[in-house]
Amino acid sequence: MSIEESTPLRDEPGQRPVAARRRLHEGMVFDLVRDTVDFAEGVRFDREYVWHTGAVAVLAVDDRDRVLMIRQYRHPVGHELWEIPAGLLDLDGEPPHVAAARELAEETGYDPASPLRTLVDLRPSPGGNDEVIRVYLAESVRENTEEFERSDEEAELLHRWVPLGEAVTAVLEGRITNATTVSALLALQTLRAQGQGTAALRAADAPFMARPGRD
Repeated sequence: MSIEESTPLRDEPGQRPVAARRRLHEGMVFDLVRDTVDFAEGVRFDREYVWHTGAVAVLAVDDRDRVLMIRQYRHPVGHELWEIPAGLLDLDGEPPHVAAARELAEETGYDPASPLRTLVDLRPSPGGNDEVIRVYLAESVRENTEEFERSDEEAELLHRWVPLGEAVTAVLEGRITNATTVSALLALQTLRAQGQGTAALRAADAPFMARPGRD
């Protein structure tokens, strides 16, 4: 089966009926669920996947085209990773772009000095995880004076301003592997290569990604 080449590329919602759902594990942040899916006439199967709160991230860039990155220990992969500031959407009623600005401040000590723009949307592992991540672009930031208490992996956070070209090279050489960070850096590099400014990006409050089956 093929689709006409003139059809715009777009992910389309198409939630199949769920005959049964079981929560197999309730975790501190994520849950594991098993759905029995009525996929088509006479076709039924089970799928287990992680229920995720969703997340946001911020790629901050200064007037010297440097990006703000943090180094953070990630226990599941046993590495200290260079990443962009990010956090969970775990506060009820907090708009995603507000959460992103809060995470930027808490993890780096910087606040956006101009409105955020939506850089790129991600579903990083849709075969086994319903996580959605929105990355925002902050073209200017300012240091704040508020002290934030950091714990667990965040207790040893380091931050560094890195030239965009240097960061992109690190991605292509396999030295930076965090999926959100890789996507954000390559998206900004593409924007630069196309000669477009932030006016080409969606607003910070653009409609967030739909998650059928969550209602």
